[in-house]
Amino acid sequence: MSKNSFDSGELNYLNILAAGLVHEIKNPLNAISINLQLLDEDLQDRNSERDTKMSSRVQLLQKEVGRLDNILSDFLRFAKKPVLHFEECDINGIIENVLDFIGPEAMQNSIRILKNFDAKLPKCNLDSNVIKQALLNVILNAQQAMPHGGELMVRTYQNGENVFIDITDTGVGIQKNKMDKIFQVYYSTKKTGTGLGLPTAKKIIEENKGTIDIRSEDGKGSSFLIKLPVYSKSKEK
Repeated sequence: MSKNSFDSGELNYLNILAAGLVHEIKNPLNAISINLQLLDEDLQDRNSERDTKMSSRVQLLQKEVGRLDNILSDFLRFAKKPVLHFEECDINGIIENVLDFIGPEAMQNSIRILKNFDAKLPKCNLDSNVIKQALLNVILNAQQAMPHGGELMVRTYQNGENVFIDITDTGVGIQKNKMDKIFQVYYSTKKTGTGLGLPTAKKIIEENKGTIDIRSEDGKGSSFLIKLPVYSKSKEK
């Protein structure tokens, strides 16, 4: 067995172990969440000061259980090795779908979405389902960087054999000493972040033979530049 095939098999085995562990933890977490909800409903029916305090503590526990569940779901998405299905894709259409999905929440948070798409953009060679997840992670990160509102600008263009997606926000930006950590697993500048959104996006983009880079200025916003390959039948395996 070659070293590469050994590494690949070992990685697949670890992925299977990780997925099994996540499911084993999520099942009792779901049971705890349901029972906490039932307990809180019982406490809500009572009016004593003690019961009110207990209800507040139960709600805090529910919130923490929900946070743990989100962390496990994000970890599973990161650890899972997907079977990619490359096909000819309209990247402008994929971005439109993602922006339509997050549009209502963006509007609620006073975020204005600006689009500048190259109408003559060639097709890309991608797995559209996982690329949607990567774009969603990047755009949600940009949205979370603007807690008091702002502008989210999404631009597409072609340069040579690649298509580029520029996602820019007018948010809080990133300090210089934190720039090299932004794609590290479990690193997050947000109190509620799991630290897996951007690493997962990077992993997906690289699996689709692309790259992602970031430019940022503390207090003035950030810009993520994604490069993806143009569709070519000669590159098909």
